[in-house]
Amino acid sequence: RVYIACGYTDLRKGIDGLAALVQQQFELDPFTNTLFLFCGRRRDRIKGLYWEKDGFVLLYKRLEEGVYQWPRSETEARQITPQQYRWLMEGLKVEQPQAHRPVTGLSAI
Repeated sequence: RVYIACGYTDLRKGIDGLAALVQQQFELDPFTNTLFLFCGRRRDRIKGLYWEKDGFVLLYKRLEEGVYQWPRSETEARQITPQQYRWLMEGLKVEQPQAHRPVTGLSAI
């Protein structure tokens, strides 16, 4: 599972600060098999918090050009799909218009 912390997060926070944010503000358990993503005010950097069996992993990514299309709602942690995660990492919005569905079972005759 992947959750994004909507709005902007103070990225000076480390593992303990981000884990506390997950627990206290969003009332979620940071000790699960879940990636929590946070974005700074400039929207060119994100941090990820992930619990492995014996400790936290803290991920950090800084874009050299461009910004993330990060949702602005301040009080929400939103679960996103793998497709929405890819869109976000590619610079697109999480909310995309409905894509065309693949056509299956076609026959030329």
